[in-house]
Amino acid sequence: MQAVVIDHGELRVEERPDPVPGDTEVLVAVRAAGVNGADMLQRQGHYAAPAGSPADIPGLELAGEVVGTGRQVTAAQWGDRVMALVGGGAQATMAVVDESHLLAVPASVPWPEAGGFPEVFTTAYDALFTRCGLSVGDRLLVTGAAGGVGAAAVQLGAAAGAIVLASVRDPARHEEVAALGAHEVIGSDDLAAHGPYDVVLELVGTPSLVQALDALSTGARIAVVGVGGGSRVDLDLLALMRSRATIGGSTLRSRSRAEKAAVTDAVRAHVLPLLAEGRVRVPVLATFPLAEAEAAYARFTAGSKLGKIVLVSND
Repeated sequence: MQAVVIDHGELRVEERPDPVPGDTEVLVAVRAAGVNGADMLQRQGHYAAPAGSPADIPGLELAGEVVGTGRQVTAAQWGDRVMALVGGGAQATMAVVDESHLLAVPASVPWPEAGGFPEVFTTAYDALFTRCGLSVGDRLLVTGAAGGVGAAAVQLGAAAGAIVLASVRDPARHEEVAALGAHEVIGSDDLAAHGPYDVVLELVGTPSLVQALDALSTGARIAVVGVGGGSRVDLDLLALMRSRATIGGSTLRSRSRAEKAAVTDAVRAHVLPLLAEGRVRVPVLATFPLAEAEAAYARFTAGSKLGKIVLVSND
């Protein structure tokens, strides 16, 4: 197979042996693999792949066709169109996925969109609903809403009947985010004035969380998922006590097989129907052949964008 490889911070595409599926795994011929912030961190040496995943092949999400099955696989069949969240190794022409982590790709969804779906929508769903219990009528603040997880969260919040306020730094992206279902798109320096917030999905870190903490409703729930803007906050514990708010964080990559299966089940039940019906979508900004991974990573880090960067393969 061909695979994107990280070597001392540099990217190259090289030939590697095809992976062999374990007893409960399937072999997937990858047609599309999304590029995410975690890949940038791994390239910088800050986010190592968990045990059992390729140490030097990045990629947390993929879509493709089943071309092999392990001995204990019971449902997946050759030729099935599938997508999945993986611990690593997605940016290659072949990858192995545990059967319990597979999602069926709806017939109406093209490969690039499917390849950009699992990581961002699984992360957003888990944070909003499993961690924060988002419900109808809640005032939801999504910071960094022009990013992949942010765009997914805006759509999921709107579909759930929440009042979605989306924070976006670049004014040129405001109209696009509003089109995803945000009730109001606000600047990144104007969060406190638009509270109170029942749920906050924090995708930026220090600068936005500091503002949101001053605008919480009683019983507010905060899920910290991204800290690209900084990871340390001077927290007023008395204010937190008065609001009876809760703050938690979440990552998916290091979870156990069973934990990932549970969140996949939830996405299959609650999000996949929305995707199949066209009620949520994966905005794709650009696709790049696997051989042009360096250009894909450069476009991802360039900023000022809304939509996924996806690597595609025709092998």
